[in-house]
Amino acid sequence: MTSTQQQVDLVVRTIAETAVENERYFGDLDSVVGDGDFGYSLARGFEKLLEGWDDLDRSTPGTFLKKAGMVVTSRIGGTSGPIWGTAFMRAGMAAGDATDLDGDQVVAMFRAAVEGIKARGQSDLGDKTLLDALIPFTDRLEQELRSGADGAAALAAAAETARQAAEATLGMVAKRGRASYTGERSRDSVDAGAMAVAVITDRVSKAWQTQGASS
Repeated sequence: MTSTQQQVDLVVRTIAETAVENERYFGDLDSVVGDGDFGYSLARGFEKLLEGWDDLDRSTPGTFLKKAGMVVTSRIGGTSGPIWGTAFMRAGMAAGDATDLDGDQVVAMFRAAVEGIKARGQSDLGDKTLLDALIPFTDRLEQELRSGADGAAALAAAAETARQAAEATLGMVAKRGRASYTGERSRDSVDAGAMAVAVITDRVSKAWQTQGASS
């Protein structure tokens, strides 16, 4: 990888492709206590993003992320569109006009995405949502980067943390979304959004290593 924009392209495209490829898996997870449309909605939205991939504004990484977020928001159905789209847009806003991004800026972008999701979904850590994987992922990423780890090693460690955190939602009671209507029964399954974050971050980590984007 030769530029920050190419690295951002790699991450976003991997997210989109993983969402499409895991449509059935994510839907099956959601169907346990939800309405089962999470995988379908996510896949259809990211398909639209991939269809218009070459036309997205790449004047800066931040602009690219904001444009991607707009597509996701408008094309993913239900509550997932606004939540995932907000994450991309907030990350893009945090990136500003920078053409090169360092580790601190990347962490700040994830923090901005988290805060956007909290505000949009009226949720927080412990509510059994995607935040229960995304926040631990971000915390671990920051910890690894500050300790001197390179991008590949930091992503790998953070992805493993996200996986563990997603699996830990098995013992939690949902407090937001349709799953919250099932009360204690929601304790019998992992959260679909959290597991999606785990699967996606694992794929991003592997793509980063494979394509030599550790920087």
